[in-house]
Amino acid sequence: MPPLLRGAAVLRSGGTALPPTLPVKQPVKRKRGEGQWKLGYREPLNPNERSKRDDDGLNVRARIENIYAKRGFDSIDPADLRGRFRWWGLYTQRKAGIDGGRTAALEPEELEDRYFMLRVRIDGGALSTDQLRVVGEISQDHARDTADITDRQNIQYHWVEIEDVPAIWQKLEAVGLRTTEACGDTPRVILGSPVAGIAADEVLDGDPAVREILDRYIGSPEFSNLPRKFKTAISGLQDIAHEVNDVSFVGVEHPEHGPGFDLWVGGGLSTNPKLAQRLGAWVPLADVPEVWAGVVSIFRDYGYRRLRHRARLKFLVADWGAEEFRRVLEEEYLGRKLADGPAPAIPELTIDHVGVHKQKDGLNYVGAAPASGRVSGSTLVALAKAAETAGSQRVRLTPYQKVLVLDVPDENVESLSAELAGLGLQVDPSPWRRSTMACTGIEFCKLAIVETKERAIRLVEDLEQRLADVSPDVPISIHLNGCPNACARTQVADIGLKGQIVTDADGNQVEGFQVHLGGGLGLDAGFGRKLRGLKVTSAELGEYVERVVRRFVEQRTDGERFAQWVLRAEEADLK
Repeated sequence: MPPLLRGAAVLRSGGTALPPTLPVKQPVKRKRGEGQWKLGYREPLNPNERSKRDDDGLNVRARIENIYAKRGFDSIDPADLRGRFRWWGLYTQRKAGIDGGRTAALEPEELEDRYFMLRVRIDGGALSTDQLRVVGEISQDHARDTADITDRQNIQYHWVEIEDVPAIWQKLEAVGLRTTEACGDTPRVILGSPVAGIAADEVLDGDPAVREILDRYIGSPEFSNLPRKFKTAISGLQDIAHEVNDVSFVGVEHPEHGPGFDLWVGGGLSTNPKLAQRLGAWVPLADVPEVWAGVVSIFRDYGYRRLRHRARLKFLVADWGAEEFRRVLEEEYLGRKLADGPAPAIPELTIDHVGVHKQKDGLNYVGAAPASGRVSGSTLVALAKAAETAGSQRVRLTPYQKVLVLDVPDENVESLSAELAGLGLQVDPSPWRRSTMACTGIEFCKLAIVETKERAIRLVEDLEQRLADVSPDVPISIHLNGCPNACARTQVADIGLKGQIVTDADGNQVEGFQVHLGGGLGLDAGFGRKLRGLKVTSAELGEYVERVVRRFVEQRTDGERFAQWVLRAEEADLK
Protein backbone atom coordinates (compact mmCIF):
# COMPACT_ATOMS: atom_id res chain seq x y z
CA MET A 1 0.00 0.00 0.00
CA PRO A 2 1.34 3.49 -0.82
CA PRO A 3 2.61 5.25 2.31
CA LEU A 4 0.21 8.23 2.03
CA LEU A 5 -2.86 5.95 2.24
CA ARG A 6 -1.81 4.05 5.35
CA GLY A 7 -3.40 6.51 7.85
CA ALA A 8 -6.82 6.40 6.12
CA ALA A 9 -6.82 2.63 6.12
CA VAL A 10 -6.16 2.53 9.86
CA LEU A 11 -9.04 5.02 10.50
CA ARG A 12 -11.54 2.95 8.51
CA SER A 13 -10.66 -0.15 10.46
CA GLY A 14 -11.46 1.63 13.76
CA GLY A 15 -7.88 2.13 14.88
CA THR A 16 -6.06 5.31 15.73
CA ALA A 17 -5.05 7.32 12.74
CA LEU A 18 -1.31 7.82 12.28
CA PRO A 19 0.23 10.74 10.44
CA PRO A 20 1.00 10.05 6.82
CA THR A 21 4.39 8.42 6.25
CA LEU A 22 6.43 10.27 3.65
CA PRO A 23 8.78 8.42 1.29
CA VAL A 24 12.23 7.95 2.78
CA LYS A 25 14.76 9.97 0.84
CA GLN A 26 17.80 7.84 0.02
CA PRO A 27 21.16 9.53 0.65
CA VAL A 28 23.06 10.53 -2.45
CA LYS A 29 25.91 8.10 -3.02
CA ARG A 30 29.01 10.21 -3.42
CA LYS A 31 31.87 9.02 -5.53
CA ARG A 32 34.85 8.11 -3.40
CA GLY A 33 37.77 10.47 -3.77
CA GLU A 34 40.90 9.14 -5.41
CA GLY A 35 43.30 11.11 -3.25
CA GLN A 36 43.75 13.95 -5.75
CA TRP A 37 45.33 16.94 -4.05
CA LYS A 38 43.83 19.44 -6.48
CA LEU A 39 40.34 18.27 -5.55
CA GLY A 40 40.93 18.62 -1.82
CA TYR A 41 41.87 15.05 -0.92
CA ARG A 42 44.99 15.83 1.09
CA GLU A 43 44.57 13.27 3.86
CA PRO A 44 46.99 10.37 3.31
CA LEU A 45 45.11 7.31 2.09
CA ASN A 46 47.70 4.55 2.26
CA PRO A 47 50.92 3.88 4.20
CA ASN A 48 53.13 5.19 1.40
CA GLU A 49 51.32 8.53 1.34
CA ARG A 50 51.52 8.76 5.13
CA SER A 51 55.26 8.10 5.05
CA LYS A 52 55.81 10.83 2.45
CA ARG A 53 53.71 13.25 4.47
CA ASP A 54 55.76 12.50 7.58
CA ASP A 55 59.08 13.23 5.90
CA ASP A 56 60.25 13.98 2.38
CA GLY A 57 62.32 11.11 1.03
CA LEU A 58 65.10 13.48 0.06
CA ASN A 59 65.76 14.15 3.74
CA VAL A 60 66.90 10.58 4.42
CA ARG A 61 70.33 11.27 2.97
CA ALA A 62 71.42 13.12 6.09
CA ARG A 63 70.40 10.17 8.27
CA ILE A 64 72.30 7.75 6.01
CA GLU A 65 75.46 9.84 6.21
CA ASN A 66 75.29 10.80 9.88
CA ILE A 67 73.61 7.82 11.55
CA TYR A 68 73.08 4.64 9.52
CA ALA A 69 76.47 4.50 7.80
CA LYS A 70 78.16 4.91 11.19
CA ARG A 71 75.95 2.62 13.28
CA GLY A 72 75.25 -0.07 10.69
CA PHE A 73 72.27 -1.89 9.19
CA ASP A 74 70.50 -2.61 12.49
CA SER A 75 70.20 1.11 13.24
CA ILE A 76 68.05 1.84 10.17
CA ASP A 77 64.44 2.95 10.78
CA PRO A 78 62.14 0.53 8.87
CA ALA A 79 60.23 3.47 7.33
CA ASP A 80 63.49 4.70 5.83
CA LEU A 81 64.76 1.24 4.90
CA ARG A 82 61.69 0.16 2.92
CA GLY A 83 60.55 3.57 1.77
CA ARG A 84 62.66 6.72 1.77
CA PHE A 85 65.95 4.99 0.89
CA ARG A 86 64.56 4.69 -2.63
CA TRP A 87 64.78 8.46 -3.08
CA TRP A 88 68.53 7.91 -3.15
CA GLY A 89 68.58 4.81 -5.35
CA LEU A 90 68.74 2.17 -2.58
CA TYR A 91 66.71 -1.04 -2.27
CA THR A 92 67.50 -3.96 -0.03
CA GLN A 93 68.33 -6.97 -2.18
CA ARG A 94 66.80 -10.42 -1.90
CA LYS A 95 68.16 -12.80 0.71
CA ALA A 96 69.86 -15.78 -0.93
CA GLY A 97 68.15 -19.17 -0.84
CA ILE A 98 64.50 -18.05 -0.84
CA ASP A 99 62.74 -19.76 -3.74
CA GLY A 100 60.27 -17.99 -6.00
CA GLY A 101 57.27 -19.85 -4.66
CA ARG A 102 57.66 -18.01 -1.36
CA THR A 103 57.97 -14.49 -2.83
CA ALA A 104 54.36 -13.47 -2.22
CA ALA A 105 54.04 -15.35 1.07
CA LEU A 106 56.81 -13.64 3.04
CA GLU A 107 56.96 -10.22 4.65
CA PRO A 108 59.52 -7.71 3.33
CA GLU A 109 61.79 -8.17 6.33
CA GLU A 110 61.84 -11.92 5.69
CA LEU A 111 62.83 -11.47 2.04
CA GLU A 112 65.43 -8.77 2.38
CA ASP A 113 69.15 -9.17 2.93
CA ARG A 114 71.46 -6.79 4.77
CA TYR A 115 72.90 -5.66 1.43
CA PHE A 116 71.60 -3.14 -1.07
CA MET A 117 71.07 -2.66 -4.74
CA LEU A 118 72.24 0.85 -5.59
CA ARG A 119 71.11 2.47 -8.82
CA VAL A 120 73.20 5.16 -10.49
CA ARG A 121 71.05 7.41 -12.64
CA ILE A 122 72.70 8.16 -15.97
CA ASP A 123 70.33 10.53 -17.74
CA GLY A 124 70.41 10.09 -21.48
CA GLY A 125 72.84 7.20 -20.93
CA ALA A 126 75.68 9.71 -21.27
CA LEU A 127 79.07 8.97 -19.69
CA SER A 128 82.55 10.30 -20.19
CA THR A 129 85.28 7.68 -20.03
CA ASP A 130 86.41 9.23 -16.75
CA GLN A 131 82.91 8.77 -15.32
CA LEU A 132 82.70 5.23 -16.66
CA ARG A 133 86.00 4.35 -15.03
CA VAL A 134 84.79 5.65 -11.67
CA VAL A 135 81.52 3.71 -12.01
CA GLY A 136 83.56 0.56 -12.64
CA GLU A 137 86.00 1.20 -9.80
CA ILE A 138 83.14 1.71 -7.33
CA SER A 139 81.81 -1.69 -8.38
CA GLN A 140 85.19 -3.27 -7.79
CA ASP A 141 85.66 -1.60 -4.40
CA HIS A 142 82.15 -1.66 -2.94
CA ALA A 143 79.86 -4.02 -4.91
CA ARG A 144 81.75 -7.30 -5.41
CA ASP A 145 82.41 -6.31 -9.04
CA THR A 146 78.69 -6.37 -9.94
CA ALA A 147 77.19 -4.01 -12.51
CA ASP A 148 74.12 -4.36 -14.72
CA ILE A 149 73.09 -2.06 -17.56
CA THR A 150 69.33 -1.57 -17.27
CA ASP A 151 66.81 -0.84 -20.01
CA ARG A 152 66.52 2.66 -18.54
CA GLN A 153 70.18 3.52 -19.14
CA ASN A 154 71.11 3.12 -15.47
CA ILE A 155 73.88 1.12 -13.85
CA GLN A 156 72.84 -1.08 -10.91
CA TYR A 157 75.23 -2.37 -8.25
CA HIS A 158 74.56 -5.22 -5.81
CA TRP A 159 76.08 -6.30 -2.48
CA VAL A 160 76.43 -2.69 -1.33
CA GLU A 161 76.73 -2.18 2.45
CA ILE A 162 75.20 0.83 4.14
CA GLU A 163 78.57 1.76 5.66
CA ASP A 164 79.98 2.33 2.14
CA VAL A 165 77.17 4.48 0.73
CA PRO A 166 78.57 7.93 1.69
CA ALA A 167 81.93 7.08 0.11
CA ILE A 168 80.18 5.88 -3.05
CA TRP A 169 78.21 9.13 -3.27
CA GLN A 170 81.39 11.14 -2.80
CA LYS A 171 83.12 9.30 -5.64
CA LEU A 172 80.14 9.57 -8.00
CA GLU A 173 79.50 13.23 -7.32
CA ALA A 174 83.15 14.09 -7.82
CA VAL A 175 82.67 13.18 -11.51
CA GLY A 176 79.18 14.68 -11.91
CA LEU A 177 77.05 11.57 -11.31
CA ARG A 178 74.43 10.88 -8.66
CA THR A 179 71.81 8.47 -7.36
CA THR A 180 69.27 11.19 -6.51
CA GLU A 181 65.70 10.04 -7.22
CA ALA A 182 66.94 6.99 -9.07
CA CYS A 183 64.02 5.20 -7.37
CA GLY A 184 60.98 6.28 -5.33
CA ASP A 185 57.84 8.28 -6.16
CA THR A 186 59.88 10.77 -8.13
CA PRO A 187 60.93 11.73 -11.67
CA ARG A 188 63.21 8.79 -12.49
CA VAL A 189 66.14 8.82 -14.92
CA ILE A 190 65.37 10.60 -18.19
CA LEU A 191 65.77 8.38 -21.23
CA GLY A 192 67.56 10.13 -24.06
CA SER A 193 68.97 9.12 -27.39
CA PRO A 194 72.42 7.56 -26.95
CA VAL A 195 73.39 9.23 -30.23
CA ALA A 196 71.99 12.68 -29.43
CA GLY A 197 73.93 15.35 -31.28
CA ILE A 198 75.84 12.95 -33.52
CA ALA A 199 73.20 10.98 -35.44
CA ALA A 200 72.88 11.99 -39.06
CA ASP A 201 69.15 11.19 -39.11
CA GLU A 202 67.92 12.71 -35.83
CA VAL A 203 65.31 15.46 -36.12
CA LEU A 204 67.11 17.50 -33.45
CA ASP A 205 69.29 17.01 -30.41
CA GLY A 206 67.16 16.66 -27.28
CA ASP A 207 70.08 16.54 -24.84
CA PRO A 208 69.91 20.25 -23.85
CA ALA A 209 66.36 19.67 -22.58
CA VAL A 210 67.45 16.57 -20.67
CA ARG A 211 70.24 18.55 -18.98
CA GLU A 212 68.01 21.51 -18.10
CA ILE A 213 65.35 19.28 -16.52
CA LEU A 214 68.06 17.45 -14.60
CA ASP A 215 69.59 20.68 -13.30
CA ARG A 216 66.33 22.46 -12.46
CA TYR A 217 64.05 19.77 -11.10
CA ILE A 218 65.80 16.57 -10.01
CA GLY A 219 66.32 16.61 -6.26
CA SER A 220 63.87 19.49 -5.81
CA PRO A 221 61.06 19.18 -3.23
CA GLU A 222 58.74 20.57 -5.92
CA PHE A 223 58.45 17.09 -7.44
CA SER A 224 59.83 14.79 -4.74
CA ASN A 225 56.36 13.61 -3.64
CA LEU A 226 54.51 12.21 -6.64
CA PRO A 227 51.75 9.57 -6.45
CA ARG A 228 54.11 6.99 -7.95
CA LYS A 229 57.25 6.83 -10.09
CA PHE A 230 57.35 9.04 -13.18
CA LYS A 231 59.24 8.03 -16.32
CA THR A 232 60.44 10.46 -19.00
CA ALA A 233 61.88 10.00 -22.49
CA ILE A 234 63.25 12.74 -24.79
CA SER A 235 64.82 12.06 -28.18
CA GLY A 236 65.12 13.35 -31.70
CA LEU A 237 64.94 9.70 -32.78
CA GLN A 238 62.49 6.94 -31.89
CA ASP A 239 65.09 4.99 -29.91
CA ILE A 240 63.69 5.47 -26.39
CA ALA A 241 60.57 3.22 -26.22
CA HIS A 242 58.46 6.39 -26.02
CA GLU A 243 55.12 4.54 -26.06
CA VAL A 244 55.67 3.11 -22.57
CA ASN A 245 56.76 6.23 -20.66
CA ASP A 246 54.66 8.61 -18.56
CA VAL A 247 55.75 11.50 -20.77
CA SER A 248 57.75 11.44 -23.99
CA PHE A 249 59.01 14.08 -26.37
CA VAL A 250 59.62 12.56 -29.82
CA GLY A 251 61.42 14.42 -32.58
CA VAL A 252 59.23 15.60 -35.45
CA GLU A 253 59.48 18.17 -38.23
CA HIS A 254 56.65 20.70 -38.19
CA PRO A 255 55.71 21.98 -41.67
CA GLU A 256 55.62 25.60 -40.42
CA HIS A 257 57.73 25.76 -37.28
CA GLY A 258 60.55 23.36 -38.12
CA PRO A 259 62.10 20.70 -35.88
CA GLY A 260 60.58 20.11 -32.46
CA PHE A 261 58.92 17.39 -30.41
CA ASP A 262 55.64 15.49 -30.49
CA LEU A 263 54.16 15.15 -26.99
CA TRP A 264 52.98 11.77 -25.62
CA VAL A 265 51.61 10.98 -22.13
CA GLY A 266 50.30 8.06 -20.10
CA GLY A 267 52.35 5.04 -21.12
CA GLY A 268 53.34 2.27 -18.73
CA LEU A 269 53.43 -1.51 -18.44
CA SER A 270 53.36 -3.71 -15.30
CA THR A 271 50.13 -5.59 -14.51
CA ASN A 272 47.84 -3.11 -16.27
CA PRO A 273 49.71 -2.03 -19.40
CA LYS A 274 48.77 1.02 -21.44
CA LEU A 275 50.42 2.67 -24.40
CA ALA A 276 50.99 6.41 -24.27
CA GLN A 277 48.59 8.73 -26.07
CA ARG A 278 49.58 11.52 -28.43
CA LEU A 279 48.32 14.93 -27.39
CA GLY A 280 48.72 16.23 -30.95
CA ALA A 281 50.88 19.05 -29.62
CA TRP A 282 54.20 20.27 -31.06
CA VAL A 283 56.79 21.55 -28.56
CA PRO A 284 59.95 23.48 -29.51
CA LEU A 285 63.18 22.43 -27.81
CA ALA A 286 63.33 25.54 -25.62
CA ASP A 287 59.86 24.82 -24.19
CA VAL A 288 60.40 21.15 -23.33
CA PRO A 289 61.43 21.73 -19.67
CA GLU A 290 58.40 23.98 -19.02
CA VAL A 291 55.98 21.53 -20.65
CA TRP A 292 57.61 18.62 -18.82
CA ALA A 293 57.12 20.45 -15.51
CA GLY A 294 53.48 21.06 -16.44
CA VAL A 295 52.85 17.36 -17.06
CA VAL A 296 54.59 16.36 -13.83
CA SER A 297 52.57 18.99 -11.94
CA ILE A 298 49.32 17.53 -13.26
CA PHE A 299 50.44 14.14 -12.02
CA ARG A 300 51.40 15.55 -8.61
CA ASP A 301 48.14 17.47 -8.20
CA TYR A 302 45.55 15.26 -9.94
CA GLY A 303 47.20 11.83 -9.68
CA TYR A 304 45.37 9.07 -7.82
CA ARG A 305 46.87 8.62 -4.35
CA ARG A 306 44.17 6.51 -2.66
CA LEU A 307 45.08 3.13 -4.17
CA ARG A 308 48.72 2.55 -4.95
CA HIS A 309 48.06 0.10 -7.76
CA ARG A 310 46.11 2.84 -9.59
CA ALA A 311 48.50 5.68 -8.85
CA ARG A 312 50.47 5.82 -12.14
CA LEU A 313 49.75 8.64 -14.58
CA LYS A 314 48.44 6.16 -17.16
CA PHE A 315 45.22 5.70 -15.16
CA LEU A 316 44.50 9.43 -15.04
CA VAL A 317 45.17 9.78 -18.78
CA ALA A 318 42.91 6.79 -19.52
CA ASP A 319 40.08 8.37 -17.51
CA TRP A 320 40.49 11.90 -18.84
CA GLY A 321 41.46 11.19 -22.42
CA ALA A 322 44.09 13.04 -24.44
CA GLU A 323 41.90 16.04 -25.23
CA GLU A 324 41.05 16.80 -21.60
CA PHE A 325 44.63 16.25 -20.48
CA ARG A 326 45.87 18.73 -23.05
CA ARG A 327 43.20 21.25 -22.02
CA VAL A 328 44.21 21.08 -18.35
CA LEU A 329 47.89 21.31 -19.25
CA GLU A 330 47.35 24.40 -21.38
CA GLU A 331 44.77 26.23 -19.25
CA GLU A 332 45.84 25.43 -15.69
CA TYR A 333 49.60 24.95 -15.94
CA LEU A 334 51.04 26.64 -19.03
CA GLY A 335 48.59 29.49 -19.42
CA ARG A 336 48.78 29.25 -23.21
CA LYS A 337 47.92 27.01 -26.13
CA LEU A 338 50.41 24.59 -27.60
CA ALA A 339 50.78 24.42 -31.36
CA ASP A 340 49.15 21.49 -33.11
CA GLY A 341 51.66 19.22 -34.76
CA PRO A 342 52.05 16.16 -36.97
CA ALA A 343 52.81 12.64 -35.81
CA PRO A 344 56.38 11.45 -36.40
CA ALA A 345 56.99 8.87 -39.11
CA ILE A 346 57.42 5.40 -37.61
CA PRO A 347 60.70 3.57 -38.35
CA GLU A 348 60.44 0.10 -39.84
CA LEU A 349 62.75 -1.56 -37.30
CA THR A 350 63.72 -1.05 -33.68
CA ILE A 351 66.62 1.41 -33.40
CA ASP A 352 69.10 -0.24 -31.03
CA HIS A 353 72.34 1.28 -32.43
CA VAL A 354 74.24 -2.04 -32.41
CA GLY A 355 77.08 -2.24 -34.94
CA VAL A 356 79.28 0.37 -36.60
CA HIS A 357 77.56 3.58 -37.74
CA LYS A 358 78.69 6.89 -39.22
CA GLN A 359 78.26 10.05 -37.22
CA LYS A 360 77.37 13.28 -38.97
CA ASP A 361 80.89 14.57 -38.31
CA GLY A 362 82.48 11.69 -40.22
CA LEU A 363 83.61 9.74 -37.16
CA ASN A 364 81.93 6.49 -36.08
CA TYR A 365 79.99 5.17 -33.14
CA VAL A 366 80.34 1.50 -32.29
CA GLY A 367 77.43 -0.26 -30.58
CA ALA A 368 77.97 -3.52 -28.71
CA ALA A 369 75.72 -6.05 -27.00
CA PRO A 370 76.55 -7.37 -23.52
CA ALA A 371 74.83 -10.56 -22.37
CA SER A 372 71.38 -9.26 -21.35
CA GLY A 373 72.90 -6.18 -19.74
CA ARG A 374 75.09 -8.19 -17.39
CA VAL A 375 78.58 -6.70 -17.15
CA SER A 376 80.95 -6.07 -14.22
CA GLY A 377 82.96 -3.27 -12.74
CA SER A 378 86.10 -4.75 -14.26
CA THR A 379 84.43 -4.79 -17.68
CA LEU A 380 83.47 -1.13 -17.35
CA VAL A 381 86.99 -0.09 -16.37
CA ALA A 382 88.40 -2.03 -19.32
CA LEU A 383 85.77 -0.49 -21.61
CA ALA A 384 86.84 3.01 -20.57
CA LYS A 385 90.44 2.16 -21.40
CA ALA A 386 89.48 0.57 -24.76
CA ALA A 387 87.45 3.63 -25.74
CA GLU A 388 90.31 5.99 -24.90
CA THR A 389 92.78 3.83 -26.82
CA ALA A 390 90.46 4.14 -29.83
CA GLY A 391 90.48 7.93 -29.52
CA SER A 392 87.13 8.35 -27.74
CA GLN A 393 86.19 9.97 -24.47
CA ARG A 394 82.45 9.32 -24.67
CA VAL A 395 80.40 6.19 -23.96
CA ARG A 396 76.62 5.78 -24.01
CA LEU A 397 74.18 3.26 -22.52
CA THR A 398 70.95 2.47 -24.39
CA PRO A 399 67.34 1.66 -23.41
CA TYR A 400 67.98 -1.84 -24.81
CA GLN A 401 70.80 -2.76 -22.39
CA LYS A 402 73.50 -2.02 -24.97
CA VAL A 403 76.64 0.15 -24.86
CA LEU A 404 78.08 2.53 -27.47
CA VAL A 405 81.52 4.08 -27.92
CA LEU A 406 81.28 7.42 -29.73
CA ASP A 407 83.75 9.42 -31.86
CA VAL A 408 85.84 6.53 -33.19
CA PRO A 409 88.06 7.29 -36.24
CA ASP A 410 87.80 4.88 -39.18
CA GLU A 411 91.25 3.45 -38.61
CA ASN A 412 90.40 2.40 -35.03
CA VAL A 413 87.02 0.75 -35.61
CA GLU A 414 88.34 -2.74 -36.29
CA SER A 415 90.74 -2.88 -33.36
CA LEU A 416 88.10 -1.45 -30.98
CA SER A 417 85.53 -4.01 -32.15
CA ALA A 418 87.97 -6.83 -31.47
CA GLU A 419 88.83 -5.47 -28.03
CA LEU A 420 85.13 -5.10 -27.15
CA ALA A 421 84.49 -8.69 -28.19
CA GLY A 422 87.26 -9.76 -25.83
CA LEU A 423 85.32 -8.02 -23.04
CA GLY A 424 82.11 -9.89 -23.88
CA LEU A 425 80.68 -6.89 -25.76
CA GLN A 426 79.86 -8.04 -29.27
CA VAL A 427 79.66 -5.51 -32.09
CA ASP A 428 78.29 -8.10 -34.53
CA PRO A 429 76.17 -10.28 -32.25
CA SER A 430 73.82 -13.08 -33.24
CA PRO A 431 70.20 -11.95 -33.67
CA TRP A 432 69.38 -13.73 -30.40
CA ARG A 433 72.02 -11.95 -28.34
CA ARG A 434 71.16 -8.63 -29.98
CA SER A 435 67.44 -8.80 -29.22
CA THR A 436 67.30 -10.48 -25.79
CA MET A 437 66.79 -8.48 -22.59
CA ALA A 438 66.26 -9.54 -18.99
CA CYS A 439 65.40 -7.91 -15.68
CA THR A 440 67.33 -8.46 -12.44
CA GLY A 441 65.41 -11.62 -11.49
CA ILE A 442 65.40 -13.74 -8.36
CA GLU A 443 69.16 -13.46 -7.85
CA PHE A 444 68.73 -10.03 -6.25
CA CYS A 445 65.10 -8.81 -6.60
CA LYS A 446 62.63 -9.30 -3.74
CA LEU A 447 59.66 -9.28 -6.15
CA ALA A 448 60.99 -11.90 -8.53
CA ILE A 449 59.70 -15.45 -8.83
CA VAL A 450 62.28 -16.90 -11.25
CA GLU A 451 65.87 -16.49 -12.42
CA THR A 452 66.25 -14.24 -15.48
CA LYS A 453 69.77 -12.93 -16.11
CA GLU A 454 71.61 -16.24 -16.20
CA ARG A 455 68.59 -17.88 -17.81
CA ALA A 456 68.69 -15.32 -20.63
CA ILE A 457 72.44 -15.83 -21.14
CA ARG A 458 72.02 -19.61 -21.34
CA LEU A 459 68.98 -19.22 -23.63
CA VAL A 460 70.96 -17.10 -26.10
CA GLU A 461 73.78 -19.65 -26.17
CA ASP A 462 71.22 -22.42 -26.74
CA LEU A 463 69.46 -20.56 -29.57
CA GLU A 464 72.75 -19.74 -31.28
CA GLN A 465 73.25 -23.49 -31.68
CA ARG A 466 69.65 -24.56 -32.27
CA LEU A 467 68.97 -21.89 -34.88
CA ALA A 468 72.41 -21.61 -36.47
CA ASP A 469 70.87 -22.60 -39.82
CA VAL A 470 68.00 -20.10 -39.56
CA SER A 471 68.14 -16.49 -40.66
CA PRO A 472 64.86 -14.87 -39.59
CA ASP A 473 65.71 -11.76 -41.66
CA VAL A 474 64.06 -9.55 -39.06
CA PRO A 475 64.90 -9.13 -35.38
CA ILE A 476 62.83 -11.27 -33.00
CA SER A 477 63.00 -9.76 -29.53
CA ILE A 478 62.93 -11.97 -26.44
CA HIS A 479 62.38 -10.28 -23.07
CA LEU A 480 62.52 -12.22 -19.78
CA ASN A 481 60.93 -10.86 -16.61
CA GLY A 482 61.06 -12.41 -13.17
CA CYS A 483 57.59 -11.24 -12.09
CA PRO A 484 54.48 -9.49 -13.55
CA ASN A 485 55.94 -5.97 -13.16
CA ALA A 486 57.43 -5.96 -16.68
CA CYS A 487 60.69 -4.14 -15.92
CA ALA A 488 62.08 -5.83 -19.05
CA ARG A 489 59.05 -4.71 -21.14
CA THR A 490 57.67 -8.23 -21.66
CA GLN A 491 54.32 -7.15 -23.11
CA VAL A 492 55.95 -5.29 -26.01
CA ALA A 493 58.40 -8.00 -27.03
CA ASP A 494 57.99 -10.43 -29.91
CA ILE A 495 58.40 -13.18 -27.34
CA GLY A 496 57.69 -11.94 -23.83
CA LEU A 497 58.36 -14.31 -20.96
CA LYS A 498 56.76 -13.53 -17.59
CA GLY A 499 58.20 -15.56 -14.73
CA GLN A 500 56.00 -17.76 -12.59
CA ILE A 501 55.96 -21.17 -10.94
CA VAL A 502 54.58 -23.78 -13.37
CA THR A 503 53.93 -27.52 -13.33
CA ASP A 504 56.24 -29.69 -15.41
CA ALA A 505 55.37 -32.93 -17.20
CA ASP A 506 56.04 -34.93 -14.03
CA GLY A 507 53.76 -32.79 -11.89
CA ASN A 508 56.58 -30.89 -10.15
CA GLN A 509 56.39 -27.19 -9.33
CA VAL A 510 59.31 -25.56 -11.16
CA GLU A 511 60.43 -22.18 -12.50
CA GLY A 512 58.85 -21.23 -15.78
CA PHE A 513 57.20 -18.50 -17.81
CA GLN A 514 53.85 -17.40 -19.12
CA VAL A 515 54.32 -16.59 -22.80
CA HIS A 516 53.25 -13.36 -24.54
CA LEU A 517 53.67 -13.38 -28.32
CA GLY A 518 53.67 -10.61 -30.90
CA GLY A 519 53.96 -7.50 -28.77
CA GLY A 520 55.90 -4.55 -30.02
CA LEU A 521 56.54 -0.82 -30.32
CA GLY A 522 56.72 1.32 -33.44
CA LEU A 523 54.90 -0.26 -36.38
CA ASP A 524 53.69 -3.11 -34.18
CA ALA A 525 52.80 -1.04 -31.12
CA GLY A 526 50.62 -3.25 -28.96
CA PHE A 527 50.66 -5.96 -26.33
CA GLY A 528 51.51 -9.57 -26.89
CA ARG A 529 48.96 -12.27 -27.54
CA LYS A 530 48.42 -14.53 -24.53
CA LEU A 531 47.24 -18.04 -25.27
CA ARG A 532 45.27 -19.80 -22.58
CA GLY A 533 47.48 -22.23 -20.74
CA LEU A 534 50.63 -21.42 -22.72
CA LYS A 535 53.32 -21.77 -20.08
CA VAL A 536 56.84 -23.07 -20.53
CA THR A 537 59.27 -24.39 -17.94
CA SER A 538 62.69 -22.77 -17.81
CA ALA A 539 64.26 -26.01 -18.97
CA GLU A 540 62.05 -26.06 -22.09
CA LEU A 541 62.67 -22.48 -23.19
CA GLY A 542 65.21 -23.18 -25.93
CA GLU A 543 63.10 -25.94 -27.44
CA TYR A 544 59.97 -23.80 -27.35
CA VAL A 545 61.55 -20.69 -28.93
CA GLU A 546 63.15 -22.81 -31.65
CA ARG A 547 59.81 -24.40 -32.47
CA VAL A 548 57.98 -21.07 -32.79
CA VAL A 549 60.75 -19.36 -34.76
CA ARG A 550 60.96 -22.21 -37.27
CA ARG A 551 57.21 -22.07 -37.82
CA PHE A 552 57.43 -18.33 -38.39
CA VAL A 553 60.23 -18.73 -40.93
CA GLU A 554 58.26 -21.46 -42.74
CA GLN A 555 54.95 -19.60 -42.82
CA ARG A 556 55.85 -15.92 -43.15
CA THR A 557 54.97 -14.01 -46.27
CA ASP A 558 57.42 -11.67 -47.99
CA GLY A 559 58.45 -8.89 -45.60
CA GLU A 560 56.13 -10.07 -42.82
CA ARG A 561 57.24 -9.24 -39.29
CA PHE A 562 56.96 -11.67 -36.39
CA ALA A 563 54.20 -9.67 -34.70
CA GLN A 564 52.14 -9.66 -37.90
CA TRP A 565 52.50 -13.41 -38.26
CA VAL A 566 51.46 -14.01 -34.65
CA LEU A 567 48.19 -12.15 -35.22
CA ARG A 568 47.16 -14.49 -38.03
CA ALA A 569 48.82 -17.73 -36.89
CA GLU A 570 46.82 -20.70 -35.70
CA GLU A 571 47.04 -21.32 -31.97
CA ALA A 572 48.57 -24.73 -32.58
CA ASP A 573 51.50 -23.07 -34.37
CA LEU A 574 52.22 -20.84 -31.39
CA LYS A 575 52.51 -23.66 -28.86
